[in-house]
Amino acid sequence: MRAVIQRVEQASVTVDGDVVGSIEEPGLLVYLGITHTDGSAEVEWMARKTWGLRILREERSASDVGAPVLVVSQFTLYGDARKGRRPTWEAAAPGQVSEPLYESFCAELEGLGATVARGVFGAEMRVSSVNDGPFTVVLER
Repeated sequence: MRAVIQRVEQASVTVDGDVVGSIEEPGLLVYLGITHTDGSAEVEWMARKTWGLRILREERSASDVGAPVLVVSQFTLYGDARKGRRPTWEAAAPGQVSEPLYESFCAELEGLGATVARGVFGAEMRVSSVNDGPFTVVLER
């Protein structure tokens, strides 16, 4: 499981011109990628790590300040472009495997106390954000 986490002032996701998820205050934008070997242990670890990571201002975590989290599924985090000019997506888990894990990740964050906004799994999305910093972290488990 991979996550690219941005500290943002605000962020939103639209599908077909409609806003489907947004956060309007400082928080985290999480792009989540899932691979074939991921399961509940990876979901739980990534959610706990994301919620407790001290990357907000004054070395605080989202859990410290109750910051909202916008989670977007992102299979391209497992793209491999080492050969040729066209990436392969072989390491990304197929939708029937990754969608339940994406939903579990969001539910796990909510269980920890997070307010979670979501993109739409598998949809063509437009993501807008105002990055705070800029500050971006990559987590992998």
